[in-house]
Amino acid sequence: MTEIGYAASSGGRRPLMYAVKPDAMYIMAIAMDQFSTRIQIVNMHNDPVTEVEMIALSLNANPGALPQLIDHINNCIINSGIDKARILGIGIGMPGFVSVSDGMNYSYLDTGGEKLTEYIQHAVGLPVYIDNDSSLIALAEQKFGAVRSKDQAMVINLGWGIGLGMIVNGEIFRGSDGFAGEFSHIPLSEDGTLCLCGKQGCLEAEASMLVVTKKAIEGIKQGKLSSLKSFINEPLEVIAKAIFDAIDIGDQYVIDLLSDAGYKIGKALAILIHIMNPRAIVLSGRGTKAAKIMLAPIQQALNKYCIPRLAAKTELLISSLGFDAELLGAAALVMEYLDDDILTTHFNEQPMDKTPV
Repeated sequence: MTEIGYAASSGGRRPLMYAVKPDAMYIMAIAMDQFSTRIQIVNMHNDPVTEVEMIALSLNANPGALPQLIDHINNCIINSGIDKARILGIGIGMPGFVSVSDGMNYSYLDTGGEKLTEYIQHAVGLPVYIDNDSSLIALAEQKFGAVRSKDQAMVINLGWGIGLGMIVNGEIFRGSDGFAGEFSHIPLSEDGTLCLCGKQGCLEAEASMLVVTKKAIEGIKQGKLSSLKSFINEPLEVIAKAIFDAIDIGDQYVIDLLSDAGYKIGKALAILIHIMNPRAIVLSGRGTKAAKIMLAPIQQALNKYCIPRLAAKTELLISSLGFDAELLGAAALVMEYLDDDILTTHFNEQPMDKTPV
């Protein structure tokens, strides 16, 4: 702990205030999507103490994904030079049907029936906390981002899919089984593209960043003019970045693709507004860089499909956290689960810094 000055006096001697020393303990934050994983260690002020490590790690139909993840976690700790005893825990955001209460991901990272949190904890030797990636993005926006002062908000995760984190009465809402927020599987049509979930016409199959990226590749192969032409044989991560860069130079083909996706997202948001009547909707996650292009067609769709009285007071916001939101949420998740006994045990082992700040 460290002294940070005196509090205001309500009569008598002013009380001395203390804060946690930023380097007293550390947290490992992990942000996963279907194709890649980012790992970073932060201090108690949420400042990074290691560079973000980006790992190509496919989750779909990959039985080796979990042991690979564990290897990368252990290597990151070793390479950081930080004593493992000073790491409070590991927060992991991941796609799929994630149950916080069960400690399981029912879509990816099969453990043979053991709790995923316990499986990783046994392999690494640190407490592990998991949550759906979109819920953690909502947690980050609530703690550090666009909806810090709002008790009701919907946070849209514009990633390879289209996720939803819900803030209801100031809390992250997960539903009875922990699977609330499957916004990407709102059906937009009866005869649309087949989705990975097995249904046709889902929002994710029509408007996600993965779909935009694949449409860009197909269009260029069919003769569409675009600055993306030289990227069509690159990995998806590289093409996605190229799409975001193409926005800045006004690439018309890219703008048309994103505008079409934005309109479809707006149509689905109209349904969400009718059900939840949120105070704010935040566009966050990887695709935030495309949000400025999507904003106008989203609003156009809301004007067409949403009852004006319901939409009138709903703010449509663009996140300032962007792609960092999931990592920030993963670190915040660890702090959400730490109780006073755990913190006291850890901090009593650290020397008290009596130097005023």
